[in-house]
Amino acid sequence: ASAIIAEGEVHQWMTTNDLETSLEAYLEVIEAKTAALFAAACEVGAVVSDAGPEKEQALRNYGTYLGVAFQLVDDLLDYSADQVALGKTIGDDFREGKMTLPIITAIQSATPEEKEFWQRTVGETEQTSEDFDHALALVNKYKGLETTRQSAIDYTVKAKDCLNQFEDSYVKTCLLEL
Repeated sequence: ASAIIAEGEVHQWMTTNDLETSLEAYLEVIEAKTAALFAAACEVGAVVSDAGPEKEQALRNYGTYLGVAFQLVDDLLDYSADQVALGKTIGDDFREGKMTLPIITAIQSATPEEKEFWQRTVGETEQTSEDFDHALALVNKYKGLETTRQSAIDYTVKAKDCLNQFEDSYVKTCLLEL
């Protein structure tokens, strides 16, 4: 897991400021950077309890999907959260030129003029104090937040489905509530 996470960090660094980053490349980054840790944490319980390979894989898949959903929500919050309630500065991903699903969605549908904006602000990180508000307006215009939210929901459903082979229990209920 540590090696995969390190690779994910490098891959994220390589996609930073890259307006050509695809949805697939973005998902590879978050599967390695975030989901690998969730997967390992979930799988280890099955391993230490000798639950068997099928349940180990089910919990690994659960953790992977949960980790992707977690990262999608984190990326969503960077463009939609109340800064005080969240406890961190919103817009940091934008300011750092990180390619996240809200931005990827907006760039894929952008007009040539909007693509110039994205190239200047994300590709070259030449930003003014008004640029985040404009970026947010473009993300909303192209439903980047809705797309990201729905994708997080889809991954959450996949995660929950991985738990179908387990008997009802307090632990299963806790995992479903996550």
